[in-house]
Amino acid sequence: MNQKPRVKFSNKDKSRFFNTLRTNVDAYFVSNKLSKHANTEMVVKTIVLLAAYIIPYFCILLFHLSLIPVLLLFALMGVAMAGIGMSIMHDANHGAYSSNPKTNKLLGYTLNMVGVTVFNWKFQHNVLHHTYTNIHNMDDDLDGPPAVRFSPHHPLKPIHKYQHIYVFFFYSLLTINWLIVKDFVQLVRYRKNGVNRTSKREHIRNIFVLIFSKLSYVFYLVIVPCVFLNYHFLPILSGILVMHAIAGLILSITFQLAHSVEEASFPLPNEKNELENDWAIHQVNTTVDFARKNRLLNWYLGGLNFQVVHHLFPTICHVHYTALSEIVKNTAEEHGIPYLENRTLGDAIRSHLQTLKRFGNQISPSLNPA
Repeated sequence: MNQKPRVKFSNKDKSRFFNTLRTNVDAYFVSNKLSKHANTEMVVKTIVLLAAYIIPYFCILLFHLSLIPVLLLFALMGVAMAGIGMSIMHDANHGAYSSNPKTNKLLGYTLNMVGVTVFNWKFQHNVLHHTYTNIHNMDDDLDGPPAVRFSPHHPLKPIHKYQHIYVFFFYSLLTINWLIVKDFVQLVRYRKNGVNRTSKREHIRNIFVLIFSKLSYVFYLVIVPCVFLNYHFLPILSGILVMHAIAGLILSITFQLAHSVEEASFPLPNEKNELENDWAIHQVNTTVDFARKNRLLNWYLGGLNFQVVHHLFPTICHVHYTALSEIVKNTAEEHGIPYLENRTLGDAIRSHLQTLKRFGNQISPSLNPA
């Protein structure tokens, strides 16, 4: 069994930066008499995004449309699908949406509604990515397809030289790959490498949930229109591919702009498997905000352009991130810690492409044998 290695963070500075930051953030909520969870704005957003996914689906079923309208409606569902992932299920599966665990669990299952299984996502995202951000062999978000190199510590291949050109094709495959392949691969791999330590009974239950979710997804998206409503298979399949391509592009680009950019670091542990910084400073050094002043992106991206705040306080609902980002920035600077950000979406995309181009040509440094 190939177990994940244990990486330890330094304890230095822990009592200074993060404790001060946590005190400042708590004071903000107390002084403004605010809950750390969802507010009316978040509830309205939830309704809008779910409606933007469900209503086009029923329009397709009810009106038996031709190819172009079907593709346009599926495209809208793709935009909504990404929004549901970034705003609703993301907060819910971090326990940030509500103080009620049942509400979080229910809304967290919106991920299953769009074809991905919650428990695998939590292992990859909540456990590995949030704990070991940008650490080689630990953060599974760095493990893209073989043709893409997201870390300077991954093996360099000749094809990587052109990854900044073709990477968007692979981004478009993100959700369809997760639907068809990735969930099943992770089910086995996380059990073998010790990331999934659930009981045998719970693991069996998760297997049934995974299979049921996939079959339900195929049923409502394919069987219902094609079998019960006599749609031709090709328009529906084409629409589903368009939907997943749009959702995959949006999700992949958004996630990568926070970590695979020039400003972020990719630290390696030393020979004792210890990192130089404590966990909180590590998060600030490996995470980059972007377009904090863009109201449209702030609404749609579910706070994923405020990933510094999110990584430090994942259990706080993203509707508070605009205000909290200033607190984090000021506190970090007071402690001599650089607050990393790209001011616009264009700046972040350019930085990401420059990083991919650099990783596509940069020889791998010596790796820690552990």
